[in-house]
Amino acid sequence: MADQTIAIDAAPRPEASSTVVQIAVLALLAATGTLATNILLPSLPQMAASLNVTSAAVTSAITIFLAVFALGQLVVGPISDRYGRRWPVLIGFAVFFAGSVWCGLATDLPGLLTGRVIQAAGACATSVLSRAIARDMFSGAALARAMALIMIAMAAAPGFSPLLGGALDHYFGWRSEFVLVAAFAGLGALAYSSVFGETHHATRTPLDPLAIARNYFGLMTDRRFVVPAMTVSLIMGGLFAMFSAAPRVLIEAMQFTPIQLGLFFAGTVMIVFAAGMLATKLAPRYGLDRSIRGGLWAAAAGGIAILLVSLYSPSFLPFLGAMCVFLLGMGIVNPLGTAQALSPFGDRAGAASALVGFFQMMSAAIGVWLAATISREALFALGVVLTAFSLVAFGLYTLRAKAG
Repeated sequence: MADQTIAIDAAPRPEASSTVVQIAVLALLAATGTLATNILLPSLPQMAASLNVTSAAVTSAITIFLAVFALGQLVVGPISDRYGRRWPVLIGFAVFFAGSVWCGLATDLPGLLTGRVIQAAGACATSVLSRAIARDMFSGAALARAMALIMIAMAAAPGFSPLLGGALDHYFGWRSEFVLVAAFAGLGALAYSSVFGETHHATRTPLDPLAIARNYFGLMTDRRFVVPAMTVSLIMGGLFAMFSAAPRVLIEAMQFTPIQLGLFFAGTVMIVFAAGMLATKLAPRYGLDRSIRGGLWAAAAGGIAILLVSLYSPSFLPFLGAMCVFLLGMGIVNPLGTAQALSPFGDRAGAASALVGFFQMMSAAIGVWLAATISREALFALGVVLTAFSLVAFGLYTLRAKAG
């Protein structure tokens, strides 16, 4: 298929002076779910002791959050296509706030898990609708730039939150982490209500279960949507596998301290930030297809390099170099692939964004599970997951280009 860019449609363009603020608020919306997921990682042993359960049992607080987060997006998207974006976002923040308070007051594991279900039900609304609102407001290169900044926020939250969570746990205890995310939700709701009105001005689709099922089926059988959406999801699955495996790789195998692990996570954000900025320069110059393929080449090279490091040189510097290459590719593919998947479907942006989010979270869950079960050697397992996911993503996207 010939290299192409997203066609620019008649979507309204905000004034340049307010665009930065609007994108910043959308990034805040997108970061809500990933912040609530990873901020708990340093505190899982303390939470287990406090709730009188094993560490393995308390990790279900992460698993159940991801599951509800993935499935909830499939519900929120069609609701927003029918009733608009504004009230689902505000209600989502309120539900997330209530779930955070519930978790902070939990005295046993069932109470904590109940709070996590409520949290995830609220977070899925803010995350999925950040992408839908971006599609409502932007198109073409502007949409790609907005998606790049939203992606940076989604990567920054899991990157910095373990460091922040460890500090909060050390000084104030694990419950303070839920106080912080509750405050984050309050700030997000205030910022959103101040900056945005209703952005969904396209034809409202009916809230009919059969129509919703047909809508999702139509998207999943449309090559314009499903190929870039699945490509992005596979690469994001690799990112979450990296986050889940890094503690085993760095602390258990390479003798890092928890604070050094936190600094490593924070450092990954800088690479993702640079890649996101690079993506906004590549797309206008080379087109989306060529830019995405370049990012996929980098992600595959990084995954293969990590696999080779695990086999021949399992030390930090080679691992760091290989991981940087993968993150560079991921940071290019994610925003550009998401923009490409959403761009043709302005009338169904909520449903399309929900399906992208569902694919991403399910791929993340599979990647995390595989990285934990393929091998007792965490670095080898991570290398296998990153190599497999990135090569499948590259092959899938290549078939799209040939079919076009």
